[in-house]
Amino acid sequence: MITGIVNRDFEPIISLSLYGIDGKIYTKDAIIDTGFNGWLSLPPDLIAQLNLRWKRRGRALLGDGSECVFNVYEAVLVWDGEVLTIPVDEADSEPLVGMSLMDGYQLVVQVVPGGLVELSKVTPI
Repeated sequence: MITGIVNRDFEPIISLSLYGIDGKIYTKDAIIDTGFNGWLSLPPDLIAQLNLRWKRRGRALLGDGSECVFNVYEAVLVWDGEVLTIPVDEADSEPLVGMSLMDGYQLVVQVVPGGLVELSKVTPI
């Protein structure tokens, strides 16, 4: 199970452990964004710090109807005790956890400042 907390801005926050190219593990807080269907987005400075490997360009349709083009990188992270290699979208925002990373999990959020955030693996029926 992955746990976190709701901040004062009502954002559900969890901590992520990401591997840098140097093999060190970096811990960073990320906002769970159920409106983002990607895996993970990271800001350019963190991508540079981790020295992530560039993979391709991506395109997305934003909520306001506009389209944006962005770089996609590859990252290695620890997710619920497992090491995963995932695509990372570059975005000028706080790190965001998307729905693709949470696939197969149940999300429970107590929507009050200081409330509990829980991601638990769903058992297939």
